[in-house]
Amino acid sequence: MRRTRRRSRDLTPRRCRALLLPLLATGLLATACGAGPSLRPGVAVEHPHSGGAPAAGTTSATPAVPAPQAPKHDLAWHDCAATTFDQLGLGAAPAGVIFECSEYATPIDSGGAIMGTFRTAVARARVQQTPADAAPLVLTSGSDRSAVATLAGMVAGPAPAALAAHPIVAVDRRGLGGSQPIDCLPVDIRHRIADAGQFVPGGGDPVDAMAKLSQDATIACQDFLQPYQGTFDAAHAADDIDALRKQWQVDKIALLGTGNGARVALAYAAKYGTHLARLALDSPEAVNTDAATRSEQRLKGAEAALTAFAQRCAAVSCALGPDPRAAVTDLVRRATAGDLGDLSAGALLTTISGFLGDPRADQTAHVTELADALAAAGRGDRGPLTQLNARETAAVAADGQFVTRCSDSQQPATPAHAKDLENTWGTQYPVFGRVAAARLMTCTAWPVPTPPPVPATLDLPVLVLGNTADPVSGPDARPSVTGALGVAGARTATVTWEGWGHPVFTHSGCAQQNLADYLNDATLPADGSACPG
Repeated sequence: MRRTRRRSRDLTPRRCRALLLPLLATGLLATACGAGPSLRPGVAVEHPHSGGAPAAGTTSATPAVPAPQAPKHDLAWHDCAATTFDQLGLGAAPAGVIFECSEYATPIDSGGAIMGTFRTAVARARVQQTPADAAPLVLTSGSDRSAVATLAGMVAGPAPAALAAHPIVAVDRRGLGGSQPIDCLPVDIRHRIADAGQFVPGGGDPVDAMAKLSQDATIACQDFLQPYQGTFDAAHAADDIDALRKQWQVDKIALLGTGNGARVALAYAAKYGTHLARLALDSPEAVNTDAATRSEQRLKGAEAALTAFAQRCAAVSCALGPDPRAAVTDLVRRATAGDLGDLSAGALLTTISGFLGDPRADQTAHVTELADALAAAGRGDRGPLTQLNARETAAVAADGQFVTRCSDSQQPATPAHAKDLENTWGTQYPVFGRVAAARLMTCTAWPVPTPPPVPATLDLPVLVLGNTADPVSGPDARPSVTGALGVAGARTATVTWEGWGHPVFTHSGCAQQNLADYLNDATLPADGSACPG
């Protein structure tokens, strides 16, 4: 055990300044240890969902849906385009887009079990023609990556159609991006988790190594976060979004959840459904499924996204040669065998999957960036890949992601099951499979939290976006979500994008137009509509 290394009890400035000083500044005094909300969802079943377009010759009896409202009391915004785009490695901020940042205070626990506030970071994007009195669309990416980074990625490419009628306001989840920071993992544990247990002293099966690392990481972060360790789940993230609604002094908002952010959006619908005027879910994470199933869904999407990347790579004669997928597969094999020095297969795959799931709208224009870095690593020059790994790790695998993902994790796999999947997935998913099996152990030591709630009733049309080559949520997650919404009484329509990447709306102008139309009057497109890749 690493209890001699724990420092949360003595609250040393180096370990705790990032978390506690902002809280002390708001007068935080922890009075009790409180658990998160205990709303439990019913069992969602998959059954057909109805589209928004009525059949020919019929009329729709759908009642009018209240519109989202413009803020009556807005935040104090300031320009942050240059600094944000520089920090995210997106280059110069695009001309014509107004990108602003702000923050607001959110109760640590809306139920009052723990007093005090956290700091929540937000960013707003709009264009010159965006009406000044337009209601904003609130965006959450959940624990996948900073929502501000997702929004910046969208505006980094061609002029986004989604901003013409409505500004988009991205809300960073606790522990991610500019929101309340988390720095709880000792450096050695953080590195070993990133390596997926490959270089743990003494060797052995990576599954066993990751199970032990999960224990060490859980002790470190639970102690560091006391007494707030139960407040980083999706339900509390939903509370933070409602705090923004209250700050704006409005009754109805429009909400878009991407990937894991869809779980936050569903939690919001469960707790604050009467305050929703629009709900859109982009590439949603599955609900009411076990960890192994969710992981396999991501595996299918990651392998499909890699295939699409390889096809694009070959088409532009990239540095990986005539068969880029085979070159990547061989590089992962070499990393697994230890033939690439201290570059582990886990770190390599975090770089690849992070790149494939990057929200930047002009992602296909950067295919050669990853190809060049991988090809150089294959020749023994790991410099470019190391830089790319640092960027992607900071975006998708920081301490905040460990805490928030484990705070939502349900039905973990056993070590025996994970070891069986090492071989099965290693064959079925030759690039990502074996590391994914070991990473099933990441949250096994974390106390199993209350399941993120899903709405019991929701009389609202819901737009769902998705694609088959999604490395973050995978192609098979949507039925569980539309099934849960159907049980709640919501009308849904799915629009499928034929491209690769995550999320859909940042990459597809067609999807953005469907989203804009839905925001305008809550009309859903025909279920099963498609957008070209």
